Amino acid sequence: MELIHAIILGIVQGLTEFLPISSNAHLRIVPALLGWNYPQSTLTAFTAVIQLGTVLAVLIYFAKDLKAAIGGWAGSLSDPAKRNTHEAKMGWAVFVGTLPIIVLALVFRHQIKDTFRDLRIIAVALIVMSVVMFLAEKFGKKNRNVESVDLKDGVVVGLWQVLALIPGVSRSGSTISGGLFQGFDHAAAARFSFLMAVPSVTAAGIFEAVEARHELKPILTAVIVGTVVAFIVGYASIAWLMKFLQRRGIGPFVLYRIVLGVFLLVMVSAGKLAANAGAESSKTEPAASTNVP
Repeated sequence: MELIHAIILGIVQGLTEFLPISSNAHLRIVPALLGWNYPQSTLTAFTAVIQLGTVLAVLIYFAKDLKAAIGGWAGSLSDPAKRNTHEAKMGWAVFVGTLPIIVLALVFRHQIKDTFRDLRIIAVALIVMSVVMFLAEKFGKKNRNVESVDLKDGVVVGLWQVLALIPGVSRSGSTISGGLFQGFDHAAAARFSFLMAVPSVTAAGIFEAVEARHELKPILTAVIVGTVVAFIVGYASIAWLMKFLQRRGIGPFVLYRIVLGVFLLVMVSAGKLAANAGAESSKTEPAASTNVP
């Protein structure tokens, strides 16, 4: 993988991981539009690992919140009296909210790496989730702050997070929408969404790094560069989005998603873009992988 490709993908990852427009979708779309064609397993592993850069951005930006949540959760294990604190409730909400996506990611890992990478599926997911986001923005009560998070919110928003296994849905889009449906205001929904991203995205990145370590070894420099770029851009993206959501909400992203989804469907239908463009089918991986530097 050329370093310029790694830098571009790192920028895309950093920009789109936290915006509700789907980083997975854009990490598929960009190589397709630019005519890059890496083996699907390589591209999937590379993009999963560079997400660790954006996880680091969350760890630093929300260090105080994470420290409190982890401390509250750990403290409640030894002292039941501490389970009613805000910190403990947040910690348990993130914990239980992470379990569904980890389990289903393992169960459907082959479909995620192959079937779900089809640009037509991504396009439909972009459009459908746009409708969901519009409804969440319109009907969410937005009268709860982050201090009111409880175990039930973790379960509900965690189930919303499962939808992000389909590229095009957007993990932040699904969890922020779930938070709005639960009555959280924009800031609380976004903060809860980002905190919940830490264990799930970290687990995905580490799993892919271990599973595809031999395939990633020849492009280790590109992986490191992409991860560093994703961290820098991701940190700036979080800071911007937290302010933007409080002023404008998630509505402005709805139109962008619809336009992008329709564009993809038109391009594929017209034969201008192959449904699997940008990533070779896993069925041809063994032969294709030998051609990747």
